[in-house]
Amino acid sequence: MRHHRPRPPTFPGEHSHADLRDLTLTFAPIAIFVVVVITLVVWLVDPAPPHTITMSAGPHDSSFLLAADEYKKILARNGVTLKVLESDGSLQNLQRLLDPKQHVDIALVQGGVADGLAASSLMSLGSVFYDPIVVFYRGTGITRLAQLEGKRIAIGREGSGTRELALKLLGANGIAPGGDTPLLPDDGLQAATKLVSGEVDAAILNGDSATRALMLRLLRVPGISVMDFEEASAYTRLFPYLDEIDLPPGVLDLRHRIPADTVHLISPTVEIVARTNLHPAISDLLIEAAQEIHGMPGLLQHAGQFPSPVAREYPISEDAQRYYKTGKSFLYRNLPFWLASVGDRTLVLLLPVAVLLFPALRLIPALYRWRVRSRIYRYYGSLIAIEREALKAPSEAQREALFRELDQIEESLDSLRMPLAYADTFYVLREHVGFVRARLAQGNP
Repeated sequence: MRHHRPRPPTFPGEHSHADLRDLTLTFAPIAIFVVVVITLVVWLVDPAPPHTITMSAGPHDSSFLLAADEYKKILARNGVTLKVLESDGSLQNLQRLLDPKQHVDIALVQGGVADGLAASSLMSLGSVFYDPIVVFYRGTGITRLAQLEGKRIAIGREGSGTRELALKLLGANGIAPGGDTPLLPDDGLQAATKLVSGEVDAAILNGDSATRALMLRLLRVPGISVMDFEEASAYTRLFPYLDEIDLPPGVLDLRHRIPADTVHLISPTVEIVARTNLHPAISDLLIEAAQEIHGMPGLLQHAGQFPSPVAREYPISEDAQRYYKTGKSFLYRNLPFWLASVGDRTLVLLLPVAVLLFPALRLIPALYRWRVRSRIYRYYGSLIAIEREALKAPSEAQREALFRELDQIEESLDSLRMPLAYADTFYVLREHVGFVRARLAQGNP
């Protein structure tokens, strides 16, 4: 039985471009692999900053909404569109962040409203301003919330951050809904009006409801006092999201020295809270905007006090920590935002490219050598097969067929282009073709 042997190699139409073909087939797989890896890095590891983000702010005409509009203007200068959504306040802002279907990226959230919500997936870019708690009451001498037990207290509307915080503070003093102390859903001007008219005995104001103008109006009403939190330090220990702040004498009205004495207050801070997938470049842009908007001195703060990277209910993001320590990177300090973003992403790509490129550069010569030598080895496979047939004492017809195969091999070699570095191997191959031809011509020894 005759054994199958390889046919002589033929390369129709490719010999004149053998070098180019070898180089292409060697470089192409590696180049494709590198391109695929770089593409994955760009898409998954360091995507481009989004052109549009969404912020949940606060009620109409609130300080939250006014601040959000300022962020919108500053981000627009850098080519980023900020969509601002009105809301009922901090609680709804937090709920929107936690709901993926809402597509909200950032929100202004007052401290103390996260209880009962799985907010561990969120991060903070820092605190941006105080949202003080101010308690006005009818009469004098009250310095503790526990002294309001049994009185009618306006604690804010349902779903508001003011109400959530008021319930926590009152609860710490043994005052809870459904007890002997009526807790009424009034806030702001409505609560102040009822306090003046005697419909409520105390009003807990917070944030926008505790404006300078409203506090002055209430303190000028005979029989209305502001509560001095003599236990302010205790509150800040029990509720880590609270700070102790003071209203100095005369800060509301120097001419009439209002207030007459220092008033100790407690206050949560408002934070910029974001989802963890917020792009680092957008994070830097927001903190820079916060410095411009909230960095000025005010009634309750010193210049440069905000934004602050102090962690409270939410961890400060790594990008925010880096920004507070070192500021903007060199590229973002010296180039327009989008151009700096492209440059920053290019630098990020250099590491994976270098990791892939250096091994590839060492691998390419080996692959190229294998590619060239494999062609020569294919000729040797045919020569070995012809030599084995010659050793079997072939008939004259079989011998002629073997000579024709050798002729085809030599014709193929005549048109084969071989790199000069492999010229010695090429000529050794030709000598071996002659050796096999001589053995075939001698017949079976």
